[in-house]
Amino acid sequence: MAEESDLEKTEPASPERLEKARQEGQVARSRELVTFVMLVTALGGLWVMGDSISLHFGNVFRTTLHFERMSAFDPPHMMNLAGNMAANTLLALMPLMIMMLIAALVAPMMLGGWLLSTKSLAPKFSKLNPIAGIGRMFSTESLAELVKTIVKSLLIGSIAWWVISAKIDAIMSLMSEPTHAALSHSLRLVAGTCALIVGSLLLVVLIDVPYQLWSHAHKLRMSREDLRQEQKENDGDPQVKAQIRRQQQQMAKRRMMAEVPKADIIITNPTHFAVALKYTDKEMQAPRVIAKGADLVAMRIREIAKEHHIPTLEAPPLARALYKHTAVNQEIPMALYSAVAEVLAWAYQLKRLGASASNLPPTPRDLPVPAALDPLGHTA
Repeated sequence: MAEESDLEKTEPASPERLEKARQEGQVARSRELVTFVMLVTALGGLWVMGDSISLHFGNVFRTTLHFERMSAFDPPHMMNLAGNMAANTLLALMPLMIMMLIAALVAPMMLGGWLLSTKSLAPKFSKLNPIAGIGRMFSTESLAELVKTIVKSLLIGSIAWWVISAKIDAIMSLMSEPTHAALSHSLRLVAGTCALIVGSLLLVVLIDVPYQLWSHAHKLRMSREDLRQEQKENDGDPQVKAQIRRQQQQMAKRRMMAEVPKADIIITNPTHFAVALKYTDKEMQAPRVIAKGADLVAMRIREIAKEHHIPTLEAPPLARALYKHTAVNQEIPMALYSAVAEVLAWAYQLKRLGASASNLPPTPRDLPVPAALDPLGHTA
């Protein structure tokens, strides 16, 4: 039962799944919304530019219906006349066509945004499968589209019949009006009638847009196993990540060991810990730990220090405190300034006198290390 519940697509799509679907051209779309926006734009354009369009069309009609008889037998003149009429018609409709073009580009952005994807244009031979096609015909989505089409047809047809019946007298009176006035009046009648009809589509849009959003989210739902697999892919293979961490640690360790020859002194536990300190007056505000390690790493630090003749001091409390409270490339705590200053002074004297000197400085003892900084201070 647990395995079945994990395979059921009951979880909402993750951001990665939504982005992948968008790249494949799968976004929420409502054809009803696009149709409604374009029809409203067309009606608005007809309402605003009705007089201008009717004037241009009146000129075209007068030019078309009024010409001399001899012109009908002059093909070049007729072709020139047809070209002028086409140009005038295009000029009259150009503002409306530009408005429709803008509406066609803006309408899809209202739901799902504007998307250009070549993957959706790629051929899919699975769509040629007749069994899958029959399944799509009787799917929930097809049933919803059928119901939506029937409701839309009944709604638009009823409102169209009601509006046209109410304006039948105005339509019939157009025959008694002058041509220019009849054209203008007819365009306004058409625009007003279509506005009421298109207004009825608003109800369809208000139903279709939430349904398309729900349907898109429903299609992209994921199972718990899908979410776990996606999380695993995002996090990467644990073995690969562990290998990367090991390599990073080894690289950091090699870089740290390369800094040991630059140290001024090595402070040891004497065997468990080793800490390399360096201090440059003009570059550092306080002494800095440039390398540290425990057990085998501490032994390697001591070996490198011996190879490069770096002074080594056995000071267990100070070594433990520095190892515990200071990271690599970090300055020492202020509470250890006095102890480290005494140790560095001893190391500088050794370097100045040399290893063969007979009168070596005394080795520092009882360094002032606060018990709170020594991990074993409470047992000392």
